[in-house]
Amino acid sequence: MEKIYGDVILVTGASSGIGLAIARALSGQGYKVYGTSRNPGEDEGAAPRFNAAGGFINMIKLDVCSDESVDQAIKQVEDQEGRLDILINCAGFALAGAVEDTTPEEALKEFNTNFFGVHRMCRRAAPIMRRQGAGLIINIGSLAGLITVPFQTFYSASKYALEALSEGLRMELKPFGVKVVLVDPGDTSTGFTANRVFTEASSDSIYKNAFERSVGRMIKDEQGGPPPDAIARAVLRIVASPDPPVRVVVGTANRGLVLLKRLLPDRAVESAVSKLYT
Repeated sequence: MEKIYGDVILVTGASSGIGLAIARALSGQGYKVYGTSRNPGEDEGAAPRFNAAGGFINMIKLDVCSDESVDQAIKQVEDQEGRLDILINCAGFALAGAVEDTTPEEALKEFNTNFFGVHRMCRRAAPIMRRQGAGLIINIGSLAGLITVPFQTFYSASKYALEALSEGLRMELKPFGVKVVLVDPGDTSTGFTANRVFTEASSDSIYKNAFERSVGRMIKDEQGGPPPDAIARAVLRIVASPDPPVRVVVGTANRGLVLLKRLLPDRAVESAVSKLYT
């Protein structure tokens, strides 16, 4: 594979799930991949893993909620490689609970990882890429950032916000030769399901019955979803493109849902989603 943007890549949230699948796929194409985790010493294969294609995965410590940690991680890559060509933001988690049952503190934790964590990474990586005159930033969004899921509203809100951040950043960095792309997966079978966080008030809520039905549907769809390989393949296509699209929705069915949202009246979309999740 031709390395249009260069071969040094930083992938956040690479210890499992989508991030790990992406890191493995890129390493297999000969890229130098630095994966991140809050506890890399505890992750399987934390030591650098090399392959026949000449690439590797090297897990390094990073907490996207910490300015200092972000600075240290990117400096580590710069010190070792002298550059950063591609940033892929995968770190994130889902918060479940009714809006009424979500405290500002709980909502802030969701946004601090899913939105401000990406902002911290982009803000630190952008100057490096501008100086190089080239670079690529891929932000992993979600279908839930295009179609809101009830009782997971703050997760959807954080991903909606990521859509806006990515679109604006793309336009701002374009004159400097830096590309920005959104990847929006649908339900995917990963550890994301087991790591879902529930608001404290959810256990004794007026919405409890509807909430439990909604979460049950989420779990069923996620566990029955495809593995993250298709997302990794989409990323491989993006890094091989000199002019990548603004947004890539992964999965034929998911692309159909997004198209229907654009064509159908808002009330029709609301009714369809409500029947699924309430």
